[in-house]
Amino acid sequence: MKKIYLYLVLTLAVFIPSSAQSAPQTGVQSPPSSALPAPVPAQSWFNIKDFGAKGDGRSLDSRAINKAIDAAVQQGGGTVYVPAGNYLSGSIRLKSNIHLQIDQGAVLIAAEVKQENGYDEEEPGCSNGYQDPGHSHWHNSLLWGEDLHDVSITGAGTIWGKGLYKGGVKSKQSANKAIALLRCRNVLIRDLSILHGGWFAILATGVDNFTLDNVKMDTNRDGVDVDCCRNVHISNCTVNAPYDDAICLKSSFALGIARATENVTITNCQVSGYDEGTLLDGTFQRTENPRYKFTPTGRIKMGTESNGGFKNITISNCVFDYCEGLCLESVDGAQLEDVTISNITMRDIVEEPIFLRLGSRMRGPAATPVGTLRRINISNIVVYNATSENTCTISGIPGHDIEDVQLSNIRIYYQGGGRTPDKDMPEKEDKYPEPGMFGDCPVYGLYVRHARNISINDIFLHTINPDLRPPFEFNDVKGIYIGHVNAQSRKSGNALILKNVSGLTITGCPGLPDKEVRDNFSGTL
Repeated sequence: MKKIYLYLVLTLAVFIPSSAQSAPQTGVQSPPSSALPAPVPAQSWFNIKDFGAKGDGRSLDSRAINKAIDAAVQQGGGTVYVPAGNYLSGSIRLKSNIHLQIDQGAVLIAAEVKQENGYDEEEPGCSNGYQDPGHSHWHNSLLWGEDLHDVSITGAGTIWGKGLYKGGVKSKQSANKAIALLRCRNVLIRDLSILHGGWFAILATGVDNFTLDNVKMDTNRDGVDVDCCRNVHISNCTVNAPYDDAICLKSSFALGIARATENVTITNCQVSGYDEGTLLDGTFQRTENPRYKFTPTGRIKMGTESNGGFKNITISNCVFDYCEGLCLESVDGAQLEDVTISNITMRDIVEEPIFLRLGSRMRGPAATPVGTLRRINISNIVVYNATSENTCTISGIPGHDIEDVQLSNIRIYYQGGGRTPDKDMPEKEDKYPEPGMFGDCPVYGLYVRHARNISINDIFLHTINPDLRPPFEFNDVKGIYIGHVNAQSRKSGNALILKNVSGLTITGCPGLPDKEVRDNFSGTL
């Protein structure tokens, strides 16, 4: 009975109106809820059409886009939304805590570069002359940001740099970059397509905690340049750049100091040199460059601008198709060290599949010492149909060796048909670093000069057509291990050309005797 009585009491209490219940013991009655003002949430979504954007491909919409960004900043940040449409634009000024979302079907189009279209002029920049002009200015871009934090550009839409220049011009209004970022942190760019991006589709200088993911670039110069940046993740990107580099790491003097690019991962990416525009339209054409009369570039490279250095870099699970190969270079005093490259496939490679260069161009402050290139691991590489005029190259300069390089599990199929050149390979110590810079090579497979502590293990070299040259030359090399190397050689002649080599070990190589040479040695094997 007590349980039934308690149940009835609780049930009645539920149905008694609140006005009939006892007031609180304090004697102060709470005001009705309708008397309290409802909180007004801050706006976090800013549709550019609400700020006057037309999206008709004729009206200039950058003023409306910048108004939307400024309104979001006034609210403390938010998403600036670009719906489907064609938006003709001059410079768009990114701000901190802003997410620019370019939706599917939206195309942000760079207008013709002229004053009435609202492009920002070149800022003074660093003005030191130690780097190319494109690395000295950022404001002359379609989208730019300086000294920002927590900014993102995402969406399945397209940025079309239609009106951008592909290089510098003698006018302050010389917009030549699709996206330019200077001294920023916590930056995300994801899911976009970029067509015809100008000198740089993306230029990131001094940007830390930078993520670039699932972006397709089909452009007329560089795809993405990462300059003096830390903690960078580039993943799942497809970059077609027939006339310049696809993914390029640099460490210029653009910040006024020598700052390293470090802690970088590049993974699951594809680079190529198809005709511009034929990546995004899915035709993958090569008609502009028949029989390699024009060499498509489209590679992954580090070091053309090399003042600050490169440290802790990994490149993995990438595809190179109809382009140049890997380039690692230090020519302006940089320390390029601790790099791991693995699981790479290449096809139709038009210059050296692997090119390592330590030089002394020394474009930078006076008295800067020659840099270093050391502790490099390159493994699990497959290359098919590489041109044979220039071979894989590891070349320092006299008195400055490339050090501690390990090549392992590499398969390269060269086109063959090469002939022994009439002259020795030039040094070109102070020249711009570039594959092919030394001219025709005396060997078809691997040329190593001015180096120490080089390990070559589990390498297979093959020529599709006969080649009159031997596969290897080592010149001024101290400490070299050659193990389990299988290289197709001409019917008569030797596999190795050795010049001033010491600390040589050969083991398990078909056609070569196991051998150890401690003292300086020159000859052929």
